[in-house]
Amino acid sequence: MMKKETIDLKCLEEDEKLKYEIAEELGLLDKVMESGWKSLSSKETGRIGGLITKRRREEKQKNENKK
Repeated sequence: MMKKETIDLKCLEEDEKLKYEIAEELGLLDKVMESGWKSLSSKETGRIGGLITKRRREEKQKNENKK
């Protein structure tokens, strides 16, 4: 078992921050913090990736609509 680390979301890059936020929303953050990203199933990882893509598209569309 890996040592549990404290992650400061303020010090992460935007992409990493988003990944941790989505993992938390899906209830997977404790699992990630305890055992690392490799402990997630492919289904869980795919869900996180899909939500990241969705949010990026929404953000891009929102920025384009402001112009």
